[in-house]
Amino acid sequence: MPYRSTPIIYKLGSEFYDPVQCADFPQEKPIYWNKRAASTIGLEQLSDEEVRNHFARFKSFPDNIETPLALRYHGHQFRHYNPDLGDGRGFLFAQFENQKGQVLDCGTKGSGKTPYSRGGDGRLTLKGAVREILATEFLETLQVDTSKTLSVFETGEALQRNDEPSPTRSAVLVRLNRGHIRIGTFQRLKYFEQKQNIEMLLNYCIENYYPSISGVTYQEKISAFLKAVSKSTARTCAQWMVAGFVHGVLNTDNINISGESFDYGPYRFLPYYDPHFTAAYFDSQGLYSFSRQPESVFWALHQLALCFTDFDSEKNLIKHLDGFSDELNREFLHGFLNRMGRSLTTSDLNEEVIENFISLCFSFLQKSKISYPQFFHDVCRYQSLAEAQAQSPAADAWAIAPDLFDKIKAFPSKNSHPYIVENKEALHLHIDRIEEIWKKISDDDDWEMFNQTVKSFQSFRDLDLSTS
Repeated sequence: MPYRSTPIIYKLGSEFYDPVQCADFPQEKPIYWNKRAASTIGLEQLSDEEVRNHFARFKSFPDNIETPLALRYHGHQFRHYNPDLGDGRGFLFAQFENQKGQVLDCGTKGSGKTPYSRGGDGRLTLKGAVREILATEFLETLQVDTSKTLSVFETGEALQRNDEPSPTRSAVLVRLNRGHIRIGTFQRLKYFEQKQNIEMLLNYCIENYYPSISGVTYQEKISAFLKAVSKSTARTCAQWMVAGFVHGVLNTDNINISGESFDYGPYRFLPYYDPHFTAAYFDSQGLYSFSRQPESVFWALHQLALCFTDFDSEKNLIKHLDGFSDELNREFLHGFLNRMGRSLTTSDLNEEVIENFISLCFSFLQKSKISYPQFFHDVCRYQSLAEAQAQSPAADAWAIAPDLFDKIKAFPSKNSHPYIVENKEALHLHIDRIEEIWKKISDDDDWEMFNQTVKSFQSFRDLDLSTS
């Protein structure tokens, strides 16, 4: 379909952003173009040169955002408030409407310095771009509500970084996602006591991300908005837990009010079940460890609620978040069973039975140290404990689960996915896989393993378990 430009950001006005310019890159080497994601906004027919012009040189689209905009926001970083934030190496440069009538943003990462770079160079390493492509592709495969990596160009600069061998290669990335309004966007307005702008931003978010919300009074709108954001973020957090995903940096400036997961830095996927597993080497206290992610997301939602204390009491505002736990648990139960190739269509299994069963699964996961993705793969592929012990790559792990397969059979089975039927090894994105992919690129400019990994994720997604 022809793309439909929708530059809605201008409705907010200049208090919410700063016009900026893209860096002048010495090189524009195409690395990745997500034609599938581009098709959702009608850009799949762009020529190679048009892709380069818009996504490496950032030539504006007709009737769209004229000059790139660095968005303003604050946020809590590891629970410490920081008023010196904002888009420091990215900007918003286009907005489009998809087939569903949703407005999607094209935002950059590594596009140069802005007023919020805080001494940084505004650049992105090629390794960081590769990691984000892999994260978004695999999370989409695991049915997580995630941003999409739309494009990556290598930009020909030598970057100095403390957390990887330097100099290292540079890139610029474009992500496609459901808005860039963060909890920290509201926090900034509260910090400066901009009551009218909070009202404006709330109405903007309701109109564009939660259009079903209606209310006679402003307090009713706030209530409905907080409930909606609580529900959407609870669902995404539950999806992370099912996926064995550890975001790594759940600061309030990294949590999108649309509920969509985005901005992937030091993420990791669980190699095996460990509730204390952390992704970021600098998270020495384990604040954002795997098992603490729901707590961290809820804490961030609490900070969002506090942005509206000029309109209602803190006590009343916090009540609107009460549905978070129920939504999280419900989404997790369904998602966990779905990943096992099972469903909840039977009427004789109540929630307590399901929760007890999942507790049994996690007890097994913790004792056996089986690979987290391999566990789900085996449950889908093998019909009995004996079969798993005979054929699974994790055969030894299954020796301590004498009755688990019998309990699994209590849940209605879905048709097995072709990949699971044909392969003993589970799809995964453990850190060793990422590092191996990067080493081939870094040492020999060999992209074969990267391309095959992305292709395997996309092929699985084409016949995903939920629809087979």
